[in-house]
Amino acid sequence: MNTRDTNFDKTPPRFKGKVITDELAGSITRVEELAYILKISEVMTGEVKTLNPEHSMQDVLECMREHRISGVPIVDAQDHSLIGMVSTEDLIKCLADQDIQANLQKYMSSNLVTINSFDHLTEALKLFAKTGVGRLPVLDEKGSLTGILTKGDVTYGLLRALQHDYQEEEVRRYRASHLFEDIESDRSSLILRYSIERYDFIHGGAASSKIKRALLRLGANPQLARRVGIGTYEAEMNLIIHTTHGGTIHAEIEPQQISVYVWDEGPGIADVNQAMQPGFSTASEEIRELGFGAGMGLVNISRCADEMQLQSEAGKGTHLTMKFNLKGEDVVGEGYTGKKGE
Repeated sequence: MNTRDTNFDKTPPRFKGKVITDELAGSITRVEELAYILKISEVMTGEVKTLNPEHSMQDVLECMREHRISGVPIVDAQDHSLIGMVSTEDLIKCLADQDIQANLQKYMSSNLVTINSFDHLTEALKLFAKTGVGRLPVLDEKGSLTGILTKGDVTYGLLRALQHDYQEEEVRRYRASHLFEDIESDRSSLILRYSIERYDFIHGGAASSKIKRALLRLGANPQLARRVGIGTYEAEMNLIIHTTHGGTIHAEIEPQQISVYVWDEGPGIADVNQAMQPGFSTASEEIRELGFGAGMGLVNISRCADEMQLQSEAGKGTHLTMKFNLKGEDVVGEGYTGKKGE
């Protein structure tokens, strides 16, 4: 019996009256992300020790002791299809009954909870939490036993994936942090471009997060990357909330300076000075109910950036420029890999 829940809610967060904000997205851990990425086949134990219905509980005891396992799948001797499972609990009951020579069919469980090898790890976590079982037989596309999954397998699988992530990230950081070292030009720069759609709250904050991650890989210190990330996030959300058709964000990264340019084609700002006042907002009630439109976006941008220029004309659009100056060890792309403790 496969008790997987295939009807879990896939409704986008916006339509539940809640959106994934920058702060909420930041609380999602890499382990949680991996649970939606890793397949059961990547985590399970593939070499499974099995017995068939003709074996006794004595055979189960010897199998568990020899291979140091806590459960033995029982398969048909002819077609090797899964028909049951004998666990440590079943063996303990048998020993309590002083019935070690009994046929294992007397004690095995036949009402099994199984999982598919092509499922994601989240399905296994659901089943472990819902059923309380300690192991899950894994079936392939044809319904045949192909592995076994324990909670220990889940832990080790996640640790391996995290270690692989760490090693790959270190390579990326090293390569990116030396990006400009061997390039000869009067002015070298890396330009990142992002298109932002109006009312696309589902992807709100994605561009700013990618820019921040790129800066960290290029060797920017975390404080600088955070300032750029916050400033860009505020501008990104303004494009989503206030524009007619969205807009564009360009981040130009140079060893000594980071410039972020934000464009849109409407509706523009009637009074720029008024828009710069803390708390001033033209956001609708619907936007405010979603947790946005507090009127602090431009104020936060001015606090984060070393220089800020805002040009806007009602009905024609807005052009925002943010500049972040780098000095000394703060330079990016020239071998800087972060100060000790950062």
